[in-house]
Amino acid sequence: MIYKGRKLEVHMHGRVYHCALDITMDYLGGKWKAVVLWYLIGKPQRFSALKRLMPEVTEKMLSLQLKKLEQDGLVSRKVYPEVPPRVEYALTQDGKTLVPALKAMASWGRHKAQTEGDIIEVPLGEKKAVAKVAGAGKAPGAGKVAGASKASGNGKAASSGKATGTRKGAANS
Repeated sequence: MIYKGRKLEVHMHGRVYHCALDITMDYLGGKWKAVVLWYLIGKPQRFSALKRLMPEVTEKMLSLQLKKLEQDGLVSRKVYPEVPPRVEYALTQDGKTLVPALKAMASWGRHKAQTEGDIIEVPLGEKKAVAKVAGAGKAPGAGKVAGASKASGNGKAASSGKATGTRKGAANS
């Protein structure tokens, strides 16, 4: 990276990073890490609760992401000596330093959803229906879902804990 007119590299944990954002994305990159951290803001969660909050993630992927976040020192795993064992995941002090960045990312995503997409409330407990969006893959504005309502603006959808919708011109994935 070029910083204040000097070329710098960051050597950390056996890797060479070209800039500070490269380091951040190594910790937060991927589809689920930031989402897991988001749901751990404020209170610890059990695996099953996280899975309910993110029904699209597979158990294997959630388990892998939690293990990686724990290895990276962002999430702690506490096992309670009970039968059956109870395990809770929580943000570590280092993980808590990411809260402002996570909130900024959520705010940016909320703005994109409100200005370029449709936020659709899905009743709790209902499985996500996979539907083709009319005009998907065409010019921006060609594929919008009708009958949408705006989210409450708190970073989570009105009742389901998740804002859903599609980008203009993009199919659901």
